Amino acid sequence: MAQDATDPKAVNRARFELELEFVQSLANPYYLHSLAQQGILSQPAFVNFLKYLLYWKEKDYARFILYPHALHHLELLQYAQFRSEIGKDEWREYLNQKQFDHWRTWYVQGSI
Repeated sequence: MAQDATDPKAVNRARFELELEFVQSLANPYYLHSLAQQGILSQPAFVNFLKYLLYWKEKDYARFILYPHALHHLELLQYAQFRSEIGKDEWREYLNQKQFDHWRTWYVQGSI
């Protein structure tokens, strides 16, 4: 069954799902590197979009995030230096290693 593009509830849900998927993709250092390599992270409209997406850090939205590093990376993407540096292979590898180290040593309280 096709969704009605004029139904505000359906439009809002589609936008929510699309933005959620995109924000979660920011957890991947290789994806960030790719965006930088393509010059997307230097486009003013995209930088404004990243600023707009900060609402995902609010409690009511953050609860839907499955990859917490996505919110950390979204915060880092607010800085021009990070947007520039993540395009370098060594920065991508550094971020990837930091993320791996976090996952390797992180545990849920009471799970051990």
